[in-house]
Amino acid sequence: MKPFTRLDARAAPLPLANIDTDQIIPKQFLKTVEREGLSRGLFYDLRFDGDGQPRPDFVLNRPEFAGAGVLVTGDNFGCGSSREHAPWALMDFGVTCVIASSFADIFYNNCFQNGLLPVVLKPDEVQDLMGECLGGNHMVSVDLEAQTVTSPSGRVFAFAIDASRKAKMLNGLDAIGETLSAAADIDAWEAGRTLTHPWLERT
Repeated sequence: MKPFTRLDARAAPLPLANIDTDQIIPKQFLKTVEREGLSRGLFYDLRFDGDGQPRPDFVLNRPEFAGAGVLVTGDNFGCGSSREHAPWALMDFGVTCVIASSFADIFYNNCFQNGLLPVVLKPDEVQDLMGECLGGNHMVSVDLEAQTVTSPSGRVFAFAIDASRKAKMLNGLDAIGETLSAAADIDAWEAGRTLTHPWLERT
């Protein structure tokens, strides 16, 4: 997992509440456990019409938001099923930070396990940020170390984050990586157990 320290990127506003994981990545795209290629299904029913043609008014299809790395969206983002493909699809599309006033718990947890930073701001701050991103300048800065989001106009919004999750994101550690970081201690403990409890090593 890549470390997340600071992100300077174009932000795309998606002013919708209660976007569930089936909207983020519809069920027909869940036939794979590979993370690459899932971007084609991201927001499929919102991005494309019934004939599979891009909807020109959808924010991620608009040229000024091409290559957006930040998504600014509404309340309760990521509700619905627990599919881990949702953060995978966002990251495969290039989005590595989602800003909202609240997230569904399972989606929120999945984000940290996959290197996607979910940022919670106050509802009025989210609305202000969306408004700015609809203007001519769409660039924002997300600084995890400082726990701040800087808007296109230079306004700074502070956000809270659990200290242990912050440390893992800064160091690029998922659950497996966190375990492997203690590999030397684990090896030492196993070696000591072999000496004191040799019968446990018998097959």
